[in-house]
Amino acid sequence: MSTVRKIVRITGILLSIPALYFICSLLLTYITINEKNDLAEKKHSVYLSTNGIHLEIIIPKTELEPSILDGLIYNEQEQFFSFGWGDKTYYTKTSTWSDFSIINKCKAAFFNTPALLHVIRYTTMQNDWVEIKITSTQLQKINSYIHHTFQFDSEDKKIILPGLGYYKNDDFYEATGNYNCFNTCNTWINTGFKQSNIKACLWTPFDFRLISIHKNDIKKTGVAK
Repeated sequence: MSTVRKIVRITGILLSIPALYFICSLLLTYITINEKNDLAEKKHSVYLSTNGIHLEIIIPKTELEPSILDGLIYNEQEQFFSFGWGDKTYYTKTSTWSDFSIINKCKAAFFNTPALLHVIRYTTMQNDWVEIKITSTQLQKINSYIHHTFQFDSEDKKIILPGLGYYKNDDFYEATGNYNCFNTCNTWINTGFKQSNIKACLWTPFDFRLISIHKNDIKKTGVAK
């Protein structure tokens, strides 16, 4: 086999890997699970938001368990807490996705990189949030999922990274788990929904399907934010 043919073959293999990843991701994204968990009364609300790439789950302070609030920085006026999980380097070294270097993108995609929890605090509900009605059991499970994503020090306290927030109303905390192309920021949300028996995708690295699933539920039930 000539050198040119070898190069073409290797290039074809390298290009097929991301294509295969994308196709499989789409297929799994459009398989919905937990569709039949609708029998109990859904008297609680949580919310989803996206910046077009990255999902976050928002929970009212009144619906958060004390174990989550313990150790968080917040004031009495802040009534909603947004939780997002992601690659530590991306969170701390960049302000936008375009600032994230190719080397760091490859590391995040193909290696198990450390993760952080990004906690944003809001005084009022935002117009672009998507409401999700859930049961008391589902709320308890999603609280537990978030609680166990925080890393704790030897004194059982959350580990905050001082001064790394983007604004005055957000902070970063050390998190469990590692980021890679199979365990992304959006996968973290989706896994939390799956474990909490909330409607979710079988698996997804994307933001759009979870948003559309729950937007469709609002249309079907006539529930508005």
